[in-house]
Amino acid sequence: MKDLVIITPVKDSLITLRDTISSISGQSGNFEHFIFDDFSSAETRKWIDTNSSNMGYQVIGLEKHTAKKSPNYRTILLMARELSLKKDAHLIIVESDVILPPDILNGLNRLADELPNAGMIGSVTVDPNGKVNFPYLYASDDGKTGTYISEHSLSFCCTLLTNNLLTKFNFNELPETLDWFDVPITKRSRSLGFKNYISKDLTVLHQPHGSRPWKMLKYTNPVLYYFKKIINRRDRI
Repeated sequence: MKDLVIITPVKDSLITLRDTISSISGQSGNFEHFIFDDFSSAETRKWIDTNSSNMGYQVIGLEKHTAKKSPNYRTILLMARELSLKKDAHLIIVESDVILPPDILNGLNRLADELPNAGMIGSVTVDPNGKVNFPYLYASDDGKTGTYISEHSLSFCCTLLTNNLLTKFNFNELPETLDWFDVPITKRSRSLGFKNYISKDLTVLHQPHGSRPWKMLKYTNPVLYYFKKIINRRDRI
């Protein structure tokens, strides 16, 4: 199996982030974990820096690479692709509101070797009761089991991008006008001839919108949510 580069984009969300990092640090296998800090608060950044050594990750502060206010997902992806290609590794994106079960990184790595012409492999997300939840609700009643090809967009909650895809897809193609890139990368993977898979065997616990707490306003204060989304041009996909 190839080595893995694991990345976690971070913009505060310290409560969920601690669980995410702990679940990654407990994994086995040949991988390096990089935290991309996207202009977090002083409290979050202090915790990230203080715990990097004992929890086995490296911190990349985006303030050293861009003056653009967050989100800076495109910059993160460009840097992560470069790291992965240098190491001849697959790339796994783990968001800061996801908790990994034991040995899932090795499981995804094995699938990358075994599945025909894989471009992306996404872990289906579940709640604490094991029920499929956002953003993979479309997989909850599709009647399928195991790991299979999906024609839907794959979320980046916990998703592997194969080294073959990274080699053929230069992320400089990604539009600078967008904030999030799971949809365009999913489509580009297919257009390059790759197959995208989702796995119900390798599921992850997801706390929806934990990495972007402002989105909870959609349910508690929809007027303010759409104000932020439209006026501040947030969440462009």
